[in-house]
Amino acid sequence: MTQTDSRPTSPAADRSRWVALTVLCAGMLMVILDQTIVNVALPTIQDDLGFSRSGLAWVVNAYIVAFGGLLLLAGRLGDLVGRRNVLVAGLVVFTASSLLCGIADTPGQLVAARFVQGVGGALASAVILGMIVTLFPEPAERGRAIGAFSFAAAAGGSIGNIAGGLLTEALSWNWVFLVNLPIGVAVVVLALRVVESDRGLGLRAGADVAGGVLGTGGLMLGVYAIVGAGDHGWWTAHTLGLGGLAVALLAGFVARQATARSPLLPLRVLRSRNLTGANAVQALLVAGAFGFMFLSALYMQQVLGYEPAQVGLAILPAALVIGAVSLGLSARLTARFGARAVLLPGLAVNVSGLLLLRRVPVDGEYLVDLLPAIVLLAFGFGLAMPALTALAMSSATPSDSGLASGLFNTTQQVGGALGLAVLATLAASRTDALFAGGDARAAALTGGYQLAFTVAAGFVLTAIVVAAVVLRRDEPAVADAPSLVVEMDGAVAPAPLPGVGSGAPAGVERDGAGASVVVASADGGAAGEGEVAAGPLPAH
Repeated sequence: MTQTDSRPTSPAADRSRWVALTVLCAGMLMVILDQTIVNVALPTIQDDLGFSRSGLAWVVNAYIVAFGGLLLLAGRLGDLVGRRNVLVAGLVVFTASSLLCGIADTPGQLVAARFVQGVGGALASAVILGMIVTLFPEPAERGRAIGAFSFAAAAGGSIGNIAGGLLTEALSWNWVFLVNLPIGVAVVVLALRVVESDRGLGLRAGADVAGGVLGTGGLMLGVYAIVGAGDHGWWTAHTLGLGGLAVALLAGFVARQATARSPLLPLRVLRSRNLTGANAVQALLVAGAFGFMFLSALYMQQVLGYEPAQVGLAILPAALVIGAVSLGLSARLTARFGARAVLLPGLAVNVSGLLLLRRVPVDGEYLVDLLPAIVLLAFGFGLAMPALTALAMSSATPSDSGLASGLFNTTQQVGGALGLAVLATLAASRTDALFAGGDARAAALTGGYQLAFTVAAGFVLTAIVVAAVVLRRDEPAVADAPSLVVEMDGAVAPAPLPGVGSGAPAGVERDGAGASVVVASADGGAAGEGEVAAGPLPAH
């Protein structure tokens, strides 16, 4: 039996892929880090530029609205015009707008520059995962590569808190943005040198302008309504009106995709249970994780009296544990037991960490009340996220990997924004009620955080149920008809394989009693996580 091997044929080619992976992860780390590095600098920015309390939130929200709203469109653009082209364009926009953020001297200038920075971040990050999946078609190597990507994406938040605190205290708030300049320039130069160029399908293959307007407008309005709910309230005309309009635009987007000749989001990709299920699980997991990062930092500052740099150092173990688990253990376990089998225990460990946090006291001690929960949360996240990423991308074909990557990142941002808005609102409402009832400020704040951590644990418990019910152990890619390779007396000839969902080149082995068909998955491995699916060769 002959099977096609898609791995590089020379050590130099193999090394170049891992160098390219390093560059891609560096770009992802820079973009993700920027979402949190600004958090600890917000009070200083408010004092220096004269932001109002409500206006200050838009230093964060302007970035989130642009970033979350454009990810899906950016991912599909990568498929159409070339992923490296979109990556480099995004990095250039991100780096240039970081300079504008760093030199801004009015609130309006900073918010506008943050919006443009979100555009650049969306363009760059939307295609990175799809590029990694294409670079590493072999399952074991793909697992290690996805582990590196997951570490860059997950640890960026923790590193951002640390870097933000240190830069703000040592230099000024401007440097939380200006630090991106040398990093961005270096990543752009290296990307042009070590990341292989790809042509893309061409705009005619999916230049759905109407779909792009509907989808991007709906996502942006939806994220805007979510992040503004904390100020306006969930049941106000502002939130409900914008939310309703967002739903209408997204419904129009789906209807457009069902009828367009060249849809931006071919609905066939949503037939994959692993793709849709993994995105649903990720939204719930990230909702809890974002809440933990934000609310635990507030608990340490407002209740325990930590300084910004102390908060960053307190969360540092999370980055270290996520790195150790996602870069090593998770990939090995996934290769041996399968992604779904690793995901479920990872989610369960994450729940246990959140349940520990729901017991934090007013006079909490870091080593007793925080560190064990932080380690559990990081260990569970480090296990779950690479496995979840592998499941989400398992059915993506090369022509749709950018779209699947953009969809996965969109779900992460929308889930995080929604989870944070819900948890922050619940915590504030509970705190107000306790304070009105006579509790001291510290006790009222702690009660609010305890409720939020409990609800966050509920999010992840729901994710466990969805993962157990929806996700499948094995699922072929949803794509065009595969080809197969027929081997007979040493001769190998390609032939179409009608009536089968997807597959890469495979082999047919004759043993004298007939022939058997072997279909390999699109990632170069055999169907079913390396297991061969055989059957009789149809008569011709």
